[in-house]
Amino acid sequence: MSVTRRQMLMGLSGLVVVGLGAGGAARYWLGKVEDDNAGHDYELIAAPLDVELVPGFKTQAWAFGPSAPGTELRVRQGTWLRVRFINHLPVETTIHWHGIRLPLEMDGVPYVSQLPVKPGEYFDYKFRVPDAGSYWYHPHVSSSEELGRGLVGPLIVEEREPTGFAHERTLSLKTWHVDEQGAFMPFSVPREAARNGTAGRLITINGAADAVTELPAGQVVRVRLLNLDNTWTYRINLRGNCEARIYALDGNPITPRPLEDDYWLGPGMRICLAIRIPQAGEEISLRDGFVRLGTLRSVPSEQAPGDWPKALPANPIAEPDLDNAEKLNFNFEWAGKVSVDTDNGRPPSLWQINGQAWDITDKTCADRPIATLQKGKSYIFELKNMTQYQHPIHLHGMSFKVINSNRHEIREPWFTDTYLLGKNERAQVALVADNPGTWMFHCHVIDHMETGLMAAIAVV
Repeated sequence: MSVTRRQMLMGLSGLVVVGLGAGGAARYWLGKVEDDNAGHDYELIAAPLDVELVPGFKTQAWAFGPSAPGTELRVRQGTWLRVRFINHLPVETTIHWHGIRLPLEMDGVPYVSQLPVKPGEYFDYKFRVPDAGSYWYHPHVSSSEELGRGLVGPLIVEEREPTGFAHERTLSLKTWHVDEQGAFMPFSVPREAARNGTAGRLITINGAADAVTELPAGQVVRVRLLNLDNTWTYRINLRGNCEARIYALDGNPITPRPLEDDYWLGPGMRICLAIRIPQAGEEISLRDGFVRLGTLRSVPSEQAPGDWPKALPANPIAEPDLDNAEKLNFNFEWAGKVSVDTDNGRPPSLWQINGQAWDITDKTCADRPIATLQKGKSYIFELKNMTQYQHPIHLHGMSFKVINSNRHEIREPWFTDTYLLGKNERAQVALVADNPGTWMFHCHVIDHMETGLMAAIAVV
């Protein structure tokens, strides 16, 4: 087990106070650090924050920076991201950088890659970002509650060279577990955890319900949609006088193609669209199936109408050798029973991978990986969903290529870090095991992950 040293918070300067959080605690801003000798580029602070999700009522959220979801971090592909993370929460936490291929000690999994950052402590995250695209960050401690209270945020890795997009927006989708007065409801209910997961009741875009996003008329705008939910899968579609094309899935470019039917965006997944905005005054409805999530409103633009940019450049991910790849089977199953011994904070055991259910209260689980891969070797994972519910399957530390499915026609294989495995679906994904370490492999429906649907994969 590789564990880095915790560092005590002391002597920090240059933090900007922007208001008061829950309980009157000082509230700090996430900001760029101007001191070249500081050793980090961002100071990212997690703390309580009152937000108004329901008009007229305050919700006692937890946030990275002055908003929930948290402030957008940006870095250029191939450069270093250096973040001093400071914990002003009443609980311990970490940051996992979802989708980023990075060294194990920066992955943010407690008792696997680092010790939890306790209240009043800080931890320095520093890693080079190899791939451009849309990513996000969140804790890997008490995930149902910490993500549910708002500890999520977008991380955008810009391409090395200009892409041809003159305009872009990031839209973070999140469903909140709140009632009509904005008070939090249970983040996880065992009966629902054994099904699709405990759903929230209020949908926001960038923290606002019924959000209106203004976009310039006549322009082709890059719109990054990020699903930062605990459980919910969105059926993304647009309605209105517009044309939209898909340019990237989960951070990785594809050959641009039209957005036709609903695109199913599971928890943790991202999609990058190019949308040609209609004339000023018109509106586009961003929808989840038949439900309006928000409005894209066209506003006047003095620029000449834009053209469709060319395809985005591929990320430098190793191509798996399919002819010589070793095949491994992973069965995602319901455990078939509900545990009754759930004392001491232990959740019920509802799900399992290859007959093994992960216990999030057992700090030694990662010492018993479900598979051990040889560094540099190619593998094909056979993912078998033995249940009636969808599972967005996420792998830390590496990207895999979706090559086959018995439920969908794979016209063009693509690289990703999260694949939405449909009910009774059997899919094949391939990868090169090129990042040494012990990596989490789990369903990103947080309810499912915390009740057994997680495992460790070692690369040696």
